Amino acid sequence: MIDPDAALAACRFLHDASLMLLWGTSAYLCLMVPKALADKVWHMFAGASVVTALVAVLATLISLPLAVASIGDGWSDAIDGGTLHAVLFETTVGRAWQAQAAAALILLIALLLPGRWRYQGIALGSGLGLAALVLTGHASMYEGGLRIAHRANDILHVLAGGGWLGALVPLIPILRLLSQSEYRVEALLALRRFSTAGHIAVVLVIVSGIVNTMLVLKHLPTDWSSSYQALLGLKIALVASMSLLAIVNRYVLVPRIGHDQARALNAIRLGSIAEIVLGIAVIALVAVFGMLEPV
Repeated sequence: MIDPDAALAACRFLHDASLMLLWGTSAYLCLMVPKALADKVWHMFAGASVVTALVAVLATLISLPLAVASIGDGWSDAIDGGTLHAVLFETTVGRAWQAQAAAALILLIALLLPGRWRYQGIALGSGLGLAALVLTGHASMYEGGLRIAHRANDILHVLAGGGWLGALVPLIPILRLLSQSEYRVEALLALRRFSTAGHIAVVLVIVSGIVNTMLVLKHLPTDWSSSYQALLGLKIALVASMSLLAIVNRYVLVPRIGHDQARALNAIRLGSIAEIVLGIAVIALVAVFGMLEPV
């Protein structure tokens, strides 16, 4: 039988990845893409957005019994009513789950709403769900103002990271729509806004990540005998690779659009897909080392 810790790590990955993709996609399309173009792209992702939201909701539901099994005496505690009640109402894990469950409920309600109300509801539910993740993070080791500051930094980190990663998903079809005359002007505007917001998101991810590392470890992750530091170091390397791809896309490939549009746009699409793959790998790493002692 699968170990409860492994099952919880897999659940955390599905939950966090779903919310990040929903948050970045919905925030970008609602705030930065002209309405007609945003509606067309949303239509392309209608089925995928519903499935992703349901995955996030389901992962939220099963995360509580998995967490109970992980911190308790195994799978028997996962179905013990008394243990579940105690964890839900008497622990930080339970309070965090309540916040995530409220965010999941908003996601479910959003799926029933029409038009842009649905997209805005998805943005709200996924954003709140990501913010609630910090309630069980390493910031809990502190008290008072330092805990608040650490949690605020963690919220900034996860929202900026999700915004960066998730916005890459609708960017790919928007790049294709550049070749259609009726969408060209709006697509160019959406790409310029993505570029501006992308610069900000990358800087926020890097700066907040450095701050978080210093708060948790108080030094760079250089002890490769520590599983936590080794996985954190790998995460940093992957984020650096994502940043390098973003720089190449913006400052090498985008200027080539005017000379050879088809080839440049294809290269940008491939680079964006590579960034998404790396970003998902980062989420998988965090799902694992976020459960480890930061030593």
